[in-house]
Amino acid sequence: MGFIPDEAKGLPPPDIVNRNSLWLACVGWCTAMLQNGLNHRPPLKSGAHRQVLMATIGWFIGYHVTKYENYVHAKLDRDMREYMKLHPDDFAPKEKKTFAEIVEPFIPVR
Repeated sequence: MGFIPDEAKGLPPPDIVNRNSLWLACVGWCTAMLQNGLNHRPPLKSGAHRQVLMATIGWFIGYHVTKYENYVHAKLDRDMREYMKLHPDDFAPKEKKTFAEIVEPFIPVR
C-alpha cells in the first residue's frame, strides 16, 4: 500500500484477525446486503459472490489500517522515548513509599 512509509516495514505484521479487519469485513458484508435490499432482491440469498467480495475488501482495508495504526503508535512511542532521553530532569524517579506511609491510621468511631 502506498500510504504506509518504508520505515514501517521494520515493524512486525499485525495479526490476520484483528478488530479493524473484522469490523470492516462486517461493514462490507452489510453493504452488499443493503445493496441487495435496495434493489428488491433477497438480501441473504442473492449475490453471494458480491457479499464475499465486499467482505474480503473490507478485511484487506482493515488489515492495512491496522498496519498504519501500529506504525503511528510506534512512531509516537519512539518520539516520546527520545524526548525522555533528552530531558531526564523532567522525568526524575519518584521516591517509593510503603503502603503504611500512604494509608492513614484507622481509628474506629463508635
